[in-house]
Amino acid sequence: MRWADKLLLRLRSLVRRAHIDHELDVELRFHLQQQIEENLAAGMTLDQASHAARRTVGGLAQIRDECRDMRGLNIVDNAAQDFQYAIRQLRRNPGFACTSVFVLALGICAAVAIFGFVDAALIKPLPYRDQSRLVAVFESSPGDARSVLSYLDFTDWKNLNKVFISIDAYALNGGFTLSTGTGAEQVSGTRVSAGFFNTLGVTPVLGRNFHTGEDSLAAAHTVLLSYAAWQSRFGARRDVLGQTVKLNGAPSIIIGVLPSDFHLASYGAAEFWATLRSCGNCEQHRECHNLITIARLKDGVSIETASANMRSIACQLRSQYPDSNRDFGSANLVPLRDVIVGDVRPILLVSLSGAGLLLLIAYVNVTTLLLARSDQRQREIAVREALGASSSRLFHQFATEGFALAAVGGCCALVFAEWGMRFLANLIPADKIDSMPYLRGLGLNPLTLVFACSASLLAGLLFAIIPIARTSLSEMSEGLKEGARGYAGTTWRRFGSNLVVVEVAIAMVLMVGAGLLGKSLYFLLHLDVGFRPDHLALLQTAWPPASYETDERKVVLERQILERISALPGVKSVAISLAPPIDSAWGTTSFHVAGRPNHGEHNEVLNRQVSSGYFTTLQARLLRGRYFLEAEDTSKPVVAIINRTLASKYFPNEDPVGKQIYYDWQPRSLMQIVGLVDDIKEGPLEGATWPALYVPVNQNPVTWPALLVRTSQAEASLFPQMVAAIHGIDPFISVSKQATMTERINQSPSAYLHRSSAGLVGAFAVAAFVLSIVGLYGVIAYSVSQRTHEIGIRMALGAQRKSVCQLIVKEAGWLTAAGIAMGLVGSIAAARLMRSLLFGIHSWDLPTLVAVASAVAFSALLACYIPARRAAIVDPMVALRYE
Repeated sequence: MRWADKLLLRLRSLVRRAHIDHELDVELRFHLQQQIEENLAAGMTLDQASHAARRTVGGLAQIRDECRDMRGLNIVDNAAQDFQYAIRQLRRNPGFACTSVFVLALGICAAVAIFGFVDAALIKPLPYRDQSRLVAVFESSPGDARSVLSYLDFTDWKNLNKVFISIDAYALNGGFTLSTGTGAEQVSGTRVSAGFFNTLGVTPVLGRNFHTGEDSLAAAHTVLLSYAAWQSRFGARRDVLGQTVKLNGAPSIIIGVLPSDFHLASYGAAEFWATLRSCGNCEQHRECHNLITIARLKDGVSIETASANMRSIACQLRSQYPDSNRDFGSANLVPLRDVIVGDVRPILLVSLSGAGLLLLIAYVNVTTLLLARSDQRQREIAVREALGASSSRLFHQFATEGFALAAVGGCCALVFAEWGMRFLANLIPADKIDSMPYLRGLGLNPLTLVFACSASLLAGLLFAIIPIARTSLSEMSEGLKEGARGYAGTTWRRFGSNLVVVEVAIAMVLMVGAGLLGKSLYFLLHLDVGFRPDHLALLQTAWPPASYETDERKVVLERQILERISALPGVKSVAISLAPPIDSAWGTTSFHVAGRPNHGEHNEVLNRQVSSGYFTTLQARLLRGRYFLEAEDTSKPVVAIINRTLASKYFPNEDPVGKQIYYDWQPRSLMQIVGLVDDIKEGPLEGATWPALYVPVNQNPVTWPALLVRTSQAEASLFPQMVAAIHGIDPFISVSKQATMTERINQSPSAYLHRSSAGLVGAFAVAAFVLSIVGLYGVIAYSVSQRTHEIGIRMALGAQRKSVCQLIVKEAGWLTAAGIAMGLVGSIAAARLMRSLLFGIHSWDLPTLVAVASAVAFSALLACYIPARRAAIVDPMVALRYE
């Protein structure tokens, strides 16, 4: 018979079970009746014929069971019976069942929730065609492996490369001023080259992509809408195509709507996507770097091959343009996913590791409970063995109970995992979630369900195998023969104690990690930023460029803004800057010191155009010289102020005040240094301080400056009045990014990265700490209950209560000491792995290690106090009668 026929017969036996059993009974009775009739014909009496027939045919029940075994039905029956028995056991022991299910559900829920984020960010495919062939291409300089590109370098890369199907770019200086009939507002968006969406493999759901050449100067201004903007601003109307919107003062024709799942993390909430043109001031200079390029590799071309080709092009451009490209002689290719995920990857990996350790503690805790319970059931299991239960039958029962417990815990975990993901997502600030669009639709999906089922299956295997491996049937029989409780807990105390050591060690690793991350966050938020951030408000302005084309009009407008804001009640001072402090490490230039030989060095520094009241508004520290004067405009000699880092690097052991410098691209325009200020943190909080060059905004007018306001009251209360004052000057000036400087520091990418890591690992550490201490308490308490008879004998022979208490504390002390020793080793190793997340602190920070070890030791001693006290007050006479 073929295997397929056999399988069909087995399935038929399971589906038509009652009918086949009935047929079997009828057939067996028929054979028995035939044998009886043959015996009657041979001259036997009815009773003799019946007895003889039964001896010949055999036991009907036994034959029926043999037939059922051949069909596999007894396996199904036994499994069903084992499952029902397992459920009854859980119902009879609600304390054990609830504790085990809660601990297991907690561990699986945490792991599934964090895995959901990992899946969304690191595993789920990006919404681009053939994403594995997409790379981001950066210029590489000695100080930055991922430098952004200039427009002119981009066009050369596009024309000279031989490894890309296409290469396109998007601008970092994004955002538009959207003009309406009543005013203007700042909207999110950016400019891209014409083939950008074709390179990504993104097709609009409505309309078309940009055509080749549509980013040329002669082409009409066109724009693509995001799906969200199409719905919110245009009511999802299909006749939106062909309509005109005014962006930055220029009419732009809407040509398409992007898909709902499209995102680019740098501009996650971008509403408008316009074309990148060479008409801007930045695009005309090779020194101005503001583009990130995305390329699609040709088939068969590896990243290594493409990198070699792009490095040769970068070297060629460095030789061809030594003044602008001297420090950019290389290129760096990075998979696009790595660029999109950015700094989120270390948070996710650290969080997943913490969740994994918490899940391991949950496994250990439940396994410990199962071992204790198996010790308590040894007499029951030994009796069942004595009555004929086979080893496999008993093992099946253990396995069924373990898998039933794991299944209940896994189901409970799934119920809370969805809520946990939503809860964690809601903790992410709105401005941060916009830069993480891959978290849209976060929730349970087939992959997270597979992960949850795998975690539950692993739990079931552990719960089935470990009690069986540690408790053999010979020990069960021995437990029946001994008839004493003292033997029953030996196996559990020996193995359960080892598990508790592992729990304490894992809790130590998580607590040390949380402590280091928390300490790093504290140092980061209390970093000296070079100014007073309290009572300092920030606003970003923007206006249509056509309305303020000349430098004179920009200066007049900026002075009007300063005057109007300064006149508001509660405002102490106000200033303008090209960019606000903290996380604004852009706007660089190169300079040289007059009178020194110029060998073509590229002395790159931050370049900031600021108003005369900038440093007094920030309350920065003047080290030498003076601040800018309001009267210093284009009619006066050009002046500059530098920071301490620039002075230390380019004017070591000399006074820079009075020296003259010049921009590389303006060698005849000398600037005199009139002041030296202490370092102001312009870039990321954890980054190195850059050399900074400050020049008067009246001599170097800027477009769309940041407004900094020092207040004498709560900053947020003045925002409406500030916006109204600016709109009173021109209703088409948009105001955005209203925030206090304290908020800017606390919500900066660096602070958010450290805060998220510390918060998640801290939560896992607290849970792990509680579970490990509870596990230790359980070990000691159970040990005391199992040694009651022994303790009674000791006290009857003269042992003092103090010595009994010390006996119990000593046992707990050894377990705790072993766990702390293992934990310290693991903590140092784990801290070295996450050193990229640490700031201002070593991975072997001694105060943190000592503090965590002390906390664990103290809590462990506290946990064993109740069992030790219980053992010390045992009545010897009662203990001697204790079985």
